[in-house]
Amino acid sequence: MGTGFMIMLSVMLIVGAVVGVVAQRRAQRGRRPSDLDAEAEANHWLVRLGGGLVPPDVRVWVDADETAGRALTDAAECHRAARVRLAAASTAGEYAEVTRVAKEGLEHLREARTALGLGPVPVPATSGSEAARRSAVGAGVAATSA
Repeated sequence: MGTGFMIMLSVMLIVGAVVGVVAQRRAQRGRRPSDLDAEAEANHWLVRLGGGLVPPDVRVWVDADETAGRALTDAAECHRAARVRLAAASTAGEYAEVTRVAKEGLEHLREARTALGLGPVPVPATSGSEAARRSAVGAGVAATSA
C-alpha cells in the first residue's frame, strides 16, 4: 500500500505541475506587454521611420512636388516628436504613444514615396505579434532600399 500511494502521489504532483505551467503560459499570453517590451517595440518603429527618411537617391527628394514635400516634412516631424517622447517615456502606455507616432510618420512616408513614384511603403502591422513584425520589417527594408 505504501508503494502504490507514493506512485499515485507522484503522478498527481506531475499532473499538477503540468497544469500549473500551462495555466501560467495562458495567463501570460493575455497580459499586456511589459515596459521593456513596449520600449523595444517603440524603438523598433522609430528606427524603421528614421531609416525610411534616408533617401535612396537625394535627387529624387530634391525634385519633390508640394504633396511629397509636405508628406516628407510631416514624416520628419513625427520622427522628431517620437524621439522626444521616447526620451521621456517610462511606462508601457507612453511607449505605445511613441509607437503610434512613429507609425503615423511611416504613413506620411508612404504618401511621400507614392507621390515621388518610388512605390508605397507597406502600412505597418497593428498587431504586436512577432510574425506581423517580421513581415513589416522585411517589407520596410526592401522599400527603403529601392
